Amino acid sequence: MGGAGLAADLTTFASLGVHGVVAATALTAQHLASVDRVDPTPPSLVAAQLDGIVAAFSVAAAKTGLLGSAAIVEIVVERIDAGTLPAPVVDPVLVDGRGVRFVPAEVESAYRTQLIPRARILTPNVHEASLLVGRRLDSIDDVVAVADDLAALGADTVVVTGGNFLDAIAVDVVVDGSGAVELLEGPRFESRHVRGSGCTFAAATAAMLAHGDAPIEALRTAKRFVSDRIAAGSAWHLGDGLAGPVAHWF
Repeated sequence: MGGAGLAADLTTFASLGVHGVVAATALTAQHLASVDRVDPTPPSLVAAQLDGIVAAFSVAAAKTGLLGSAAIVEIVVERIDAGTLPAPVVDPVLVDGRGVRFVPAEVESAYRTQLIPRARILTPNVHEASLLVGRRLDSIDDVVAVADDLAALGADTVVVTGGNFLDAIAVDVVVDGSGAVELLEGPRFESRHVRGSGCTFAAATAAMLAHGDAPIEALRTAKRFVSDRIAAGSAWHLGDGLAGPVAHWF
């Protein structure tokens, strides 16, 4: 559909001045309102893509999105442990925008036990954070209350993006490895065109890490970038009132 996944990653990387390369880990069939089919890439092909990338490029930062099978998660983890991939920004694509799971339980388990503990930054939305901590999170206060549970997932830093909350301002909750909390606040724009905002946020964070920013500075820049891009697309008109993608280009 052009607004999320690899398309969002590459346009975000280009907008922020880094050269992006991708390994395709799944193919999907989607409508603007739903993900209808997910076909994981054969693990051997994912491995070959990654090995080709690291043979050709010095990888300054990495970001994961939809990893469609436990075997693919393991392939990524093997390369992190071998030092050929840096500790990644992990966008835990486990549920759709309605909070409905669309990956098997073994994939969720592989994220929990293998990938998330190796993450430099974990970027769940509220639905994904609810799944990961095992309780429904309905407000910023709810997220802050489970800061220790989020820290216990094992990532160096966790940021729960707050776009699903209908507060007057958009607040993301950042939790470090000790459970300390910082709130990132920004303006909320009235726009239905937010498809791919989570991918964009994670990709922007990875881009700024590649530029050498500290994690909290990378997150602040990513939040500003996503806010600006949502504002830029807020006046778009799509057929039947459909919710479209974030406007990645300036």
